Amino acid sequence: MKQHVLLLSGLLASAVTFAQSKPSVSIRAGVTSASIIGNASESLNNIVDYSNGIFQTKSKTGFHAGASVNIPVGGNISVEPGLFYDQKGYTLKGSYDFKGIASILSPSAKADLNQHYISLPVVVKGNFNGFEVFAGPQVSYLAKSDLHVTAGALGFNAYNDRFNTADQFNKVDVGIIGGVGYQFANGFNIRAAYDRGLTKVDANRNMDAYNQAFKVGVGFRF
Repeated sequence: MKQHVLLLSGLLASAVTFAQSKPSVSIRAGVTSASIIGNASESLNNIVDYSNGIFQTKSKTGFHAGASVNIPVGGNISVEPGLFYDQKGYTLKGSYDFKGIASILSPSAKADLNQHYISLPVVVKGNFNGFEVFAGPQVSYLAKSDLHVTAGALGFNAYNDRFNTADQFNKVDVGIIGGVGYQFANGFNIRAAYDRGLTKVDANRNMDAYNQAFKVGVGFRF
Protein backbone atom coordinates (compact mmCIF):
# COMPACT_ATOMS: atom_id res chain seq x y z
CA MET A 1 0.00 0.00 0.00
CA LYS A 2 2.84 2.40 0.92
CA GLN A 3 4.50 1.83 -2.47
CA HIS A 4 1.30 2.66 -4.35
CA VAL A 5 0.73 5.83 -2.33
CA LEU A 6 4.33 6.90 -2.96
CA LEU A 7 3.86 6.32 -6.69
CA LEU A 8 0.77 8.54 -6.82
CA SER A 9 2.47 11.16 -4.65
CA GLY A 10 5.50 11.16 -6.93
CA LEU A 11 3.39 11.70 -10.04
CA LEU A 12 1.57 14.57 -8.37
CA ALA A 13 4.79 16.19 -7.14
CA SER A 14 6.33 15.98 -10.61
CA ALA A 15 3.25 17.56 -12.16
CA VAL A 16 3.33 20.46 -9.72
CA THR A 17 7.06 20.99 -10.32
CA PHE A 18 6.77 21.14 -14.11
CA ALA A 19 3.39 22.88 -14.35
CA GLN A 20 3.54 25.72 -16.87
CA SER A 21 0.11 27.28 -16.40
CA LYS A 22 -2.53 27.65 -13.76
CA PRO A 23 -4.23 24.42 -12.61
CA SER A 24 -8.02 24.09 -12.83
CA VAL A 25 -10.51 22.13 -10.73
CA SER A 26 -13.30 19.90 -12.08
CA ILE A 27 -16.24 18.32 -10.31
CA ARG A 28 -17.80 15.23 -11.88
CA ALA A 29 -20.61 12.73 -11.31
CA GLY A 30 -22.14 9.92 -13.30
CA VAL A 31 -23.36 6.35 -13.66
CA THR A 32 -21.25 3.22 -13.14
CA SER A 33 -21.85 -0.30 -14.46
CA ALA A 34 -19.70 -2.57 -12.28
CA SER A 35 -18.96 -6.28 -12.11
CA ILE A 36 -16.40 -8.77 -10.84
CA ILE A 37 -14.40 -10.67 -13.46
CA GLY A 38 -11.95 -13.57 -13.40
CA ASN A 39 -12.04 -17.30 -12.76
CA ALA A 40 -14.13 -16.86 -9.60
CA SER A 41 -16.93 -15.06 -11.44
CA GLU A 42 -16.74 -17.58 -14.29
CA SER A 43 -17.21 -20.39 -11.74
CA LEU A 44 -20.25 -18.56 -10.39
CA ASN A 45 -21.70 -18.33 -13.89
CA ASN A 46 -21.11 -22.06 -14.41
CA ILE A 47 -23.00 -22.85 -11.22
CA VAL A 48 -25.80 -20.56 -12.35
CA ASP A 49 -25.98 -22.47 -15.65
CA TYR A 50 -26.99 -25.61 -13.74
CA SER A 51 -30.17 -23.83 -12.66
CA ASN A 52 -31.47 -23.98 -16.25
CA GLY A 53 -31.61 -20.22 -16.67
CA ILE A 54 -33.50 -19.55 -13.44
CA PHE A 55 -30.74 -17.25 -12.20
CA GLN A 56 -28.62 -14.77 -14.12
CA THR A 57 -25.53 -12.85 -13.14
CA LYS A 58 -25.70 -9.16 -13.96
CA SER A 59 -23.55 -6.08 -13.70
CA LYS A 60 -24.52 -3.65 -10.96
CA THR A 61 -25.54 -0.09 -11.74
CA GLY A 62 -24.12 2.45 -9.32
CA PHE A 63 -22.97 6.03 -8.93
CA HIS A 64 -19.66 7.86 -8.84
CA ALA A 65 -18.83 11.44 -7.91
CA GLY A 66 -15.83 13.51 -6.99
CA ALA A 67 -13.35 16.16 -8.01
CA SER A 68 -10.01 16.40 -9.79
CA VAL A 69 -7.25 18.95 -10.36
CA ASN A 70 -5.95 19.44 -13.91
CA ILE A 71 -2.26 20.42 -13.87
CA PRO A 72 -0.79 21.35 -17.29
CA VAL A 73 2.77 20.10 -17.82
CA GLY A 74 3.42 21.30 -21.37
CA GLY A 75 1.71 21.47 -24.73
CA ASN A 76 -1.55 19.55 -24.75
CA ILE A 77 -0.51 17.28 -21.88
CA SER A 78 -1.60 17.52 -18.27
CA VAL A 79 -1.65 15.39 -15.12
CA GLU A 80 -4.95 15.03 -13.29
CA PRO A 81 -5.08 13.66 -9.72
CA GLY A 82 -8.55 13.15 -8.28
CA LEU A 83 -10.61 11.96 -5.34
CA PHE A 84 -13.83 10.03 -6.05
CA TYR A 85 -16.56 8.03 -4.37
CA ASP A 86 -17.27 4.83 -6.37
CA GLN A 87 -20.14 2.37 -6.03
CA LYS A 88 -19.25 -1.11 -7.28
CA GLY A 89 -20.42 -4.69 -6.79
CA TYR A 90 -22.31 -7.50 -8.46
CA THR A 91 -25.92 -8.74 -8.85
CA LEU A 92 -27.41 -12.24 -8.96
CA LYS A 93 -31.13 -12.44 -9.65
CA GLY A 94 -33.78 -14.68 -11.13
CA SER A 95 -37.21 -16.26 -10.91
CA TYR A 96 -38.90 -19.55 -11.68
CA ASP A 97 -41.92 -19.56 -14.00
CA PHE A 98 -44.47 -22.25 -13.16
CA LYS A 99 -46.95 -23.43 -15.77
CA GLY A 100 -50.69 -23.13 -15.48
CA ILE A 101 -52.43 -21.61 -12.48
CA ALA A 102 -49.24 -21.89 -10.41
CA SER A 103 -47.64 -19.26 -12.65
CA ILE A 104 -49.10 -16.51 -10.46
CA LEU A 105 -46.62 -17.53 -7.74
CA SER A 106 -43.52 -16.49 -9.73
CA PRO A 107 -41.03 -17.01 -6.87
CA SER A 108 -37.93 -14.88 -7.26
CA ALA A 109 -34.65 -14.17 -5.48
CA LYS A 110 -32.01 -11.47 -5.73
CA ALA A 111 -28.61 -10.88 -4.14
CA ASP A 112 -26.84 -7.52 -4.46
CA LEU A 113 -23.21 -7.08 -3.47
CA ASN A 114 -22.93 -3.36 -2.66
CA GLN A 115 -19.41 -1.98 -2.34
CA HIS A 116 -18.39 1.60 -1.63
CA TYR A 117 -14.88 2.73 -2.55
CA ILE A 118 -12.88 5.92 -2.09
CA SER A 119 -10.69 6.16 -5.19
CA LEU A 120 -7.57 8.21 -5.91
CA PRO A 121 -6.73 8.17 -9.65
CA VAL A 122 -3.77 10.02 -11.16
CA VAL A 123 -4.11 10.14 -14.95
CA VAL A 124 -2.06 11.64 -17.75
CA LYS A 125 -4.38 13.47 -20.14
CA GLY A 126 -4.05 14.78 -23.66
CA ASN A 127 -6.39 17.52 -24.89
CA PHE A 128 -6.72 17.96 -28.66
CA ASN A 129 -9.06 20.86 -29.42
CA GLY A 130 -11.47 19.73 -26.71
CA PHE A 131 -11.22 15.98 -27.33
CA GLU A 132 -9.50 14.30 -24.38
CA VAL A 133 -7.73 10.96 -23.93
CA PHE A 134 -6.53 9.89 -20.48
CA ALA A 135 -5.07 6.92 -18.60
CA GLY A 136 -3.23 6.20 -15.38
CA PRO A 137 -3.01 4.28 -12.09
CA GLN A 138 -5.66 4.28 -9.37
CA VAL A 139 -5.70 3.25 -5.72
CA SER A 140 -9.10 2.55 -4.12
CA TYR A 141 -10.03 1.93 -0.48
CA LEU A 142 -13.06 -0.21 0.38
CA ALA A 143 -15.01 1.88 2.91
CA LYS A 144 -18.10 -0.37 3.12
CA SER A 145 -19.37 -3.67 1.72
CA ASP A 146 -22.65 -5.52 2.26
CA LEU A 147 -24.76 -8.24 0.66
CA HIS A 148 -28.50 -7.53 0.34
CA VAL A 149 -30.59 -10.69 -0.17
CA THR A 150 -34.30 -10.73 -0.98
CA ALA A 151 -36.70 -13.54 -1.93
CA GLY A 152 -40.44 -13.79 -2.32
CA ALA A 153 -43.49 -14.45 -4.48
CA LEU A 154 -46.69 -12.73 -5.59
CA GLY A 155 -44.89 -9.40 -5.43
CA PHE A 156 -44.16 -9.73 -1.70
CA ASN A 157 -40.75 -10.21 -0.09
CA ALA A 158 -40.73 -13.25 2.21
CA TYR A 159 -37.06 -12.74 2.99
CA ASN A 160 -35.14 -9.48 3.20
CA ASP A 161 -31.82 -9.23 4.97
CA ARG A 162 -28.47 -7.44 4.70
CA PHE A 163 -25.09 -8.85 5.69
CA ASN A 164 -21.84 -7.01 6.41
CA THR A 165 -19.19 -8.46 4.06
CA ALA A 166 -16.39 -5.92 4.56
CA ASP A 167 -14.08 -8.44 6.26
CA GLN A 168 -14.34 -10.82 3.29
CA PHE A 169 -12.87 -8.37 0.77
CA ASN A 170 -9.50 -6.74 0.25
CA LYS A 171 -9.49 -3.22 1.63
CA VAL A 172 -7.13 -1.89 -1.05
CA ASP A 173 -7.73 -2.23 -4.79
CA VAL A 174 -4.89 -1.10 -7.06
CA GLY A 175 -5.83 -0.72 -10.70
CA ILE A 176 -5.82 1.36 -13.85
CA ILE A 177 -8.33 3.70 -15.41
CA GLY A 178 -8.55 5.14 -18.91
CA GLY A 179 -11.01 6.68 -21.30
CA VAL A 180 -12.06 9.55 -23.51
CA GLY A 181 -13.99 12.77 -23.06
CA TYR A 182 -14.76 16.17 -24.45
CA GLN A 183 -14.15 19.53 -22.79
CA PHE A 184 -16.42 22.37 -23.95
CA ALA A 185 -15.26 25.99 -23.91
CA ASN A 186 -17.94 26.94 -21.34
CA GLY A 187 -16.45 24.56 -18.75
CA PHE A 188 -18.92 21.70 -19.22
CA ASN A 189 -17.39 18.29 -19.98
CA ILE A 190 -18.44 14.71 -20.65
CA ARG A 191 -16.40 11.57 -20.08
CA ALA A 192 -16.50 7.79 -20.56
CA ALA A 193 -14.00 5.56 -18.77
CA TYR A 194 -13.03 1.96 -18.07
CA ASP A 195 -11.86 1.09 -14.55
CA ARG A 196 -9.99 -2.22 -14.07
CA GLY A 197 -8.75 -3.53 -10.74
CA LEU A 198 -5.45 -5.42 -10.67
CA THR A 199 -5.69 -6.61 -7.05
CA LYS A 200 -7.65 -9.74 -6.14
CA VAL A 201 -10.84 -8.65 -4.39
CA ASP A 202 -11.07 -11.34 -1.69
CA ALA A 203 -9.42 -10.65 1.65
CA ASN A 204 -7.09 -13.67 1.46
CA ARG A 205 -6.25 -13.03 -2.22
CA ASN A 206 -6.96 -16.69 -3.03
CA MET A 207 -9.66 -16.09 -5.65
CA ASP A 208 -8.87 -14.98 -9.17
CA ALA A 209 -11.48 -12.21 -9.13
CA TYR A 210 -11.09 -8.51 -9.94
CA ASN A 211 -13.23 -5.39 -10.07
CA GLN A 212 -14.14 -3.77 -13.36
CA ALA A 213 -16.44 -0.85 -14.12
CA PHE A 214 -17.62 1.20 -17.06
CA LYS A 215 -18.31 4.83 -16.20
CA VAL A 216 -20.14 7.64 -17.99
CA GLY A 217 -20.32 11.08 -16.39
CA VAL A 218 -20.64 14.80 -16.77
CA GLY A 219 -18.70 17.55 -15.06
CA PHE A 220 -17.76 21.18 -14.92
CA ARG A 221 -14.32 22.76 -14.88
CA PHE A 222 -13.68 25.95 -12.91
